[in-house]
Amino acid sequence: MSGEEPAAVETPAPALGEPMDIMTALQLVLRKSLAHGGLVRGLHEGAKAIEKHAAQLCVRAEDCNQPDYLKLVKALCADHNVNLITVPSAKTLGEWAGLCKIDSEGKARKVVGASCVVVKDFGEESAGLHIVQEYVKSH
Repeated sequence: MSGEEPAAVETPAPALGEPMDIMTALQLVLRKSLAHGGLVRGLHEGAKAIEKHAAQLCVRAEDCNQPDYLKLVKALCADHNVNLITVPSAKTLGEWAGLCKIDSEGKARKVVGASCVVVKDFGEESAGLHIVQEYVKSH
């Protein structure tokens, strides 16, 4: 392992004036958090971050094949008052969290699924962050 951070996946940003949906906003937030070193990936590291009260947001995959993982993450988030967002696919979450290789065309290759991702530091303020925070408040 070279110790380098994996490159963020290049996706087109929505045009100005066009509303951003929650999944696009979440992807931007995870990318900024990864760039600032505030993203923890995986169940073990995520559970440690939640228990240390360092977590600000938890994102879990709905299609995880271990129902005990889903129960554990949900219970930890409820106990420690951490906001929880569910996404449909572990592969998509892994790609957003940087668990993939980026080829010369900017496409994600060799994507590894992630069942749980925890944001400890959002990084910088962005429009995506405001959308995610509003979504969390309303749900």
